Amino acid sequence: MHAAVLGPTFYSALAVSVLLLHAMFILWVAFGALLTRRRPILRWLHLASLVSGILTELLPWPCPLTVLENWLEGKAGIEPYQGGFLLHYLDKLVYPDISATVLTVAGVIICALNLAFYGRQIWIARLR
Repeated sequence: MHAAVLGPTFYSALAVSVLLLHAMFILWVAFGALLTRRRPILRWLHLASLVSGILTELLPWPCPLTVLENWLEGKAGIEPYQGGFLLHYLDKLVYPDISATVLTVAGVIICALNLAFYGRQIWIARLR
């Protein structure tokens, strides 16, 4: 289908859906370790998410969800934001003028704490 047939409202709704998915993914990365106890499949998915989060923060790779959201916003006639998801939304909603470096460091620390949690679980399991 052509963009004119679907209309900007359709793309705007999809962009909002991706925005919500993106927010849930970030919450999953930050707090997923709390949900993975005795669930090996979730644990492996969370570990992969942590690695993905760290790589996205440290390397110049764009987050695929940010790219998709910006594309959908462009199709909806909305000016896509520049920079990362966290910087854009935290700057608007919570911490005005927060630097990208602070967000990157905080994100990596949160991921590292999650990995340390898993490392501790493995250590305890080996001692038993």
